[in-house]
Amino acid sequence: MGEMLENMSIGQEISWDLNLNRKWFEQIFANCQDMMIESWSYGPALKYAAFSVCCQSLVEDDHNEYMKSTLQDLVQHEAGMTEPISPEQVRYYYTHTGVSSQSRVLLSTYEEVQRHLLEGFVLIFFDQWNQAISYKMNKINKRAVTEPTSEPVVQGPREGTVENLDTNLGMLRQRVKSPLFKIEFFIAGTIMKTKVAFAYLEQAVNPEVLKEFRNRLQNIEPYEVQGTSYIEEWIEDSTYSPFPQHRYTERTDTAAAAVLDGKILVLVENSPMILICPSLFVDFFGTSEDYYVRTVYSTLIRLLRVLAFFIALTLPSIYVAFSTFHPELIPTVLLLAILGTREGIPFPAFLEALIMEVCFELLREAGIRLPRPVGSAVSIVGALVIGQAAIQAKIASPTMVIVVALTGIASFAIPHYDMAIAVRVLRFPFMVAAGMLGGFGLMIVFLLTFLHLTSLHTLGQPYLSSLAPLQLKDMRDVFIRAPLKRLLRSPRNRHLHKSRGKSSP
Repeated sequence: MGEMLENMSIGQEISWDLNLNRKWFEQIFANCQDMMIESWSYGPALKYAAFSVCCQSLVEDDHNEYMKSTLQDLVQHEAGMTEPISPEQVRYYYTHTGVSSQSRVLLSTYEEVQRHLLEGFVLIFFDQWNQAISYKMNKINKRAVTEPTSEPVVQGPREGTVENLDTNLGMLRQRVKSPLFKIEFFIAGTIMKTKVAFAYLEQAVNPEVLKEFRNRLQNIEPYEVQGTSYIEEWIEDSTYSPFPQHRYTERTDTAAAAVLDGKILVLVENSPMILICPSLFVDFFGTSEDYYVRTVYSTLIRLLRVLAFFIALTLPSIYVAFSTFHPELIPTVLLLAILGTREGIPFPAFLEALIMEVCFELLREAGIRLPRPVGSAVSIVGALVIGQAAIQAKIASPTMVIVVALTGIASFAIPHYDMAIAVRVLRFPFMVAAGMLGGFGLMIVFLLTFLHLTSLHTLGQPYLSSLAPLQLKDMRDVFIRAPLKRLLRSPRNRHLHKSRGKSSP
């Protein structure tokens, strides 16, 4: 028996020997005390044996009732027969009749058995039968569908994704009711066996982009995947670029609009985030609410976000460059006011800005990591206390505190978190260049950043599409939002058109 168990591989077919199947379970799941194996009997004088196996932590508590009802089916089937039921008739019954009931599946290999067992199914094995019957009875408590806290809106749907993959796909199916909406699955990892899905609209997605996406996912199956960020780093073009090449969302309306616009969605089991790829630079300045409000207001808000992007990126470095190297460019009255506030400050403008920016980043990170009721209070009180104390101690000038505060507020106005992080990272090279070479250094870093953006690609597509090269037709839904009646059109063959107009909000 021991040698037979050693020779049984995970992909082998189920044995006809009931005892051997039970021994296999006891060996594979040794020390797994949440695995429960229970013996059953059926047939005349209960002379035939069977056993059920399940993971108690994954199935409903009343799974034994299902087992009893299953065997009761056999009893009723036997009552209508002239002869006592036999194992051969059991096989015929479940192959041709029994498995037509809801949630019943026939399994043939140990690999299928192991996968179903660890997904919350209850399995039952009969003597002298090399197949198993699987019943879907999983019981996993998941977070209910609520409004996503990371993407709040004033107008629009309040529906957000959860950690259940089937629930998320169902909400997307409710929005995109078309057979052209394709969903494909694969399993990643040899230990965790995480289920990953990617979805696209067949006649809207660019075939070249879809082909490139498939090519990059080819070798990920052996690796363990715990979230969508694992997929992002696997398929992105430039891992060390500070700019995100794909974006995330928890809103199903945003995901549905992205599908209609020819994007590919990636969803991972036990992760609420939907990865939208590829994403261009201009995609990070729009939100779903832009399509639920009037055109004028939406356009003004987008322009404000662009202004916030440049303020968050360059305001401290501009202040350092002007106050250190180019004071003649500052109006005289304003220059005298700045010099008056800097009187007695022991640090140069660059070091002063660096200290204040580091303190602000520490406060922001502390506010995120602390419990929510405490985090906001610590961030606000900490910023006020440290700012006032720094001014009174002559460590920082009031003007510098205002500059740093405006920079932080502007970074909060950037709608996508990943782009805001890129701005936070790039702010420091801009400050260093401004502190060393003034406006000349500032322009050098700006040009290097622009060259990096123009050379960056996402799934083979230029990252600055719509801006470089400039296409005026594309600008109707970039920094301004044209009326919806000019944007709404069929998504079919969208990749053949040059326009990037949205099909749906």
